[in-house]
Amino acid sequence: MNSLNQYKAKSGTFVPVWTLEIQTLPEDTDRILDEVKKVYPLRFGRYQRNASISAVGKETAQPEPGSTTTTHVDAFEAGTTETYPMVELKISIERDLETLEKVMDAIHYSHHYEEPVIFLREDWASRAAYNPQSDNPNRWWNNGRGLPERIS
Repeated sequence: MNSLNQYKAKSGTFVPVWTLEIQTLPEDTDRILDEVKKVYPLRFGRYQRNASISAVGKETAQPEPGSTTTTHVDAFEAGTTETYPMVELKISIERDLETLEKVMDAIHYSHHYEEPVIFLREDWASRAAYNPQSDNPNRWWNNGRGLPERIS
C-alpha cells in the first residue's frame, strides 16, 4: 500500500499536520494569530505565523435560552436568527496532543465567542525542496513581477 510517508518527489515531501479552521470576526484574526504564536510558531517551511484567511462571509445562529447572547443582549429573544460577518482562519500544527492543547487554549482565550466554531482535520502539508537560489523562471525573484502587492 502506498503511503505519503514514502513520497519522495524532487520538488519536496509531505508531512502530517492537523489543520484548524476557526470561524472568527475579520478584525480578530491578528489577535488570535498573535496569541497562538506565543505557544507555537505556526511554521511552514522557513516561514512563521503562517495562516490563511478567507474572504469575508457570514455566520448565522439561533441562540437558545441561557446562551451568552440571551444573557448579555438586552431584550434578545431566544430562537431569533442572528447573522454576523465571518472569516475562516486556517492554521496547521504538528500532530502532537500537547501542542494541540496549548494552541486550543490560546484560541479560546483570544476568541470573541465562548463557543467558537473550530474544525480539526488530519491533513498532509507540502514541504518544498528548498532552494532560495533556484533559477526556475516561475519563482517570484526570477519572473520579472516580484512579490505580489502587500495588502497590510
